Amino acid sequence: MTPLIQPELVEKECERWSKEGVNVTFEIRDNRNGYKAGALREGMKHSYVKQCDYVAIFDADFQPDPDFLLRTVPFLIHNPKLALVQGRWEFVNADQCMMTRLQEMSLSYHFTVEQQVGSSTFAFFGFNGTAGVWRISALNESGGWNDQTTVEDMDLAVRATLRGWKFLYIDDLKVKSELPCSFNALRSQQHRWTCGPANLFRKMAGQIIRSENVSVGKKLYMIYSFFFMRKIVAHVLTFGFYCVILPATVMFPEVTVPKWAAFYLPSLITLFIAIGRLRSIHLLAFWVLFENAMSLLRTKALVMGLLETGRVQEWVVTEKLGDGLKTKLIAQVPRENHVRFRERVHLLELLVGAYLLFCGCYDIIFGKNTLYVYLLLQSTAFFVVGFGFVGKYVPASS
Repeated sequence: MTPLIQPELVEKECERWSKEGVNVTFEIRDNRNGYKAGALREGMKHSYVKQCDYVAIFDADFQPDPDFLLRTVPFLIHNPKLALVQGRWEFVNADQCMMTRLQEMSLSYHFTVEQQVGSSTFAFFGFNGTAGVWRISALNESGGWNDQTTVEDMDLAVRATLRGWKFLYIDDLKVKSELPCSFNALRSQQHRWTCGPANLFRKMAGQIIRSENVSVGKKLYMIYSFFFMRKIVAHVLTFGFYCVILPATVMFPEVTVPKWAAFYLPSLITLFIAIGRLRSIHLLAFWVLFENAMSLLRTKALVMGLLETGRVQEWVVTEKLGDGLKTKLIAQVPRENHVRFRERVHLLELLVGAYLLFCGCYDIIFGKNTLYVYLLLQSTAFFVVGFGFVGKYVPASS
């Protein structure tokens, strides 16, 4: 797929603004060393950066409003202890397909609840890598951009916090962006978003514990809530309990799982998810099934990150189709059945789907409860994911 934002077009746009008297410079590097962290580190080396106090960061698909800096920089000016002001992501293609709607639900919860709570209680949260403004002195004091993991944004946020800096998240500061509509692109993104934090936890946990600039309460929040529960336990519990242990109980009638653990508590958590995007509350059941199916991929990535093995340093740029896809370009996207079969099939998901199907059939024949309803639905979700019948097909980059 030809990139939608080509360097030549960006350069021409910069030239146009430069002729109108705007101080703008076009820069590009000739290698991918260090990936995004390397690119950001290279950008900070230019001489004109020394004249600046703040740096705003946006990924290529982000579209900030003209008043973005007016709504962020004053916080940094009036609070010298503040290192970062983070905006909220909004999505121009959330209605493109079922997969983008489900992503919107997860990310809306992340911003509405996780980022908001971290900002208001401990002035700490993971930098989202885009739609934010950093104080350059805080960035440099924290060691700058580091490519030791694939989550350079979270890495910098942790190191800045250990230096005593604070962060602010503004929920009503919305920046338009795009969700990946290709399932393979989503898989690559989710691998990085899961493997990277796990690997960062492995490398930074000791430094967090030993830090003298962070209170005990904040350390506990960072270690237990931010990393251990959200980045590790959540993935292992989702896959291990709901996709392995709970299905296996149908074959062992002497094993009983309390209803509060199997159904009531998850239902309550799911309702909290709905708070982030009420317009999609009717899709909650699909969201649960899809998240459970994705938990296998996340658990694999988690293990790679913790053990620092396999594809722990893999960085695949998330392919997106551009805002125009919603209208005139959508007809140009090849149909799903044009993709090669071996490119869309994911064997492990199919094996788990077969396991769940067996457990569901076993429960129908020999069981004394209605767990088979969940098992058959969840096995279907794994088969749909395993055969790649989700999202839209995006041709390989050329």
